[in-house]
Amino acid sequence: MDRKKSKTALTGAAIIVVGILTALYFSLSSDVAPKTVAATPVLTVAMTRAQLSVLPQRIAVSGHIAPWQEASVGTEAEGLQLIEVKVNVGDRVRRGQVLAVFKPEMVAAELAEAQAAVAQAEAQLAEAQANAERAKGLDASGAMSAQQVNQYVVAARTALARLEAAKAVKQRNRLRLAQTRVLAPSDGIITARTATVGAVMPGGQELFRLIQDGRLEWRGTVAMADMTLLAPGQLAQISVHGQTPIQGRLRMVAPSIDTQTHNGLVYVDLPANSPVRAGAFARGFIEVGQGQALTVPQQAVLLRDGFSFVMRLDPASKILMTKVLVGRRVGDQVEITDGLTTSEPIVASGLSFLSEGDTVKVVRAPAQALTQTAGTP
Repeated sequence: MDRKKSKTALTGAAIIVVGILTALYFSLSSDVAPKTVAATPVLTVAMTRAQLSVLPQRIAVSGHIAPWQEASVGTEAEGLQLIEVKVNVGDRVRRGQVLAVFKPEMVAAELAEAQAAVAQAEAQLAEAQANAERAKGLDASGAMSAQQVNQYVVAARTALARLEAAKAVKQRNRLRLAQTRVLAPSDGIITARTATVGAVMPGGQELFRLIQDGRLEWRGTVAMADMTLLAPGQLAQISVHGQTPIQGRLRMVAPSIDTQTHNGLVYVDLPANSPVRAGAFARGFIEVGQGQALTVPQQAVLLRDGFSFVMRLDPASKILMTKVLVGRRVGDQVEITDGLTTSEPIVASGLSFLSEGDTVKVVRAPAQALTQTAGTP
């Protein structure tokens, strides 16, 4: 009986010791902090920050290239045959250059006839004036009546009038002979030709069309709200598909607004010998001033699913994808209009290889000025 009680007591003591040890183990385990496993960087990147830059303020414009002024070159010779055409479309011509020639023989013959008529009229005038002078000398002696004297004077005046008429006919034929040679009214480029060798054309028929002085302009449309910002002399940049952008200067802003489109028209002078062609469609902008804007390098902006993103960095160098709104692009700078501030660090390289939550290693964080002037492209 005593042995049985002693065994029971030992069992209870063992249970109590096991309970105490278990409680002590859990107590010590709860005081030990779990070890933190550091994330492995997926990429080494450069960091940058958005900065305030001075960007040009620009107004978007679109429209067509057109001749500054076109000249229609026609024939003044009536019913003459065209025997020679000296220029074609695309040729550059100088003022006074011969463009075409009409057959001159008939006009030359009429001019010779008119010259002979002038010579005859001059001889008749000389005779009539001599007779009138003699008649006036005899008037005082009474050998001739006043009526006879007056007839000689009138005959002299009539001969003078005939001479003037003959001279007018001679001048007209001289002009017609000059008109058999069609001359360029100014320097320019031939843009159209309807002249055909052998054709007999009526007076006033157009033979050529040319761009005066080879001068072109850009006629662009601008939103009505932007027209108050425009003024003659402002610089414009024009881009035609497949060609290098060129610069022009705003010459005039149209005084009226189109009632259908509610847009206005601007006229921009293009530099001489521009590679663009009349009729080409062009897009561009006009610079109206400067203003501050928040910008980041172009490589710091990622285009994904039609939206623009930047990758911000948290204190643990983890990637936070942030959607932003972009504005103007000047050189290698992109304007951020919403979604970012100047104090936030962002990734400046390797964006296409990163995703939300990735850990990166930053190798450099270049110091950047808070204000700079963005370069002009």
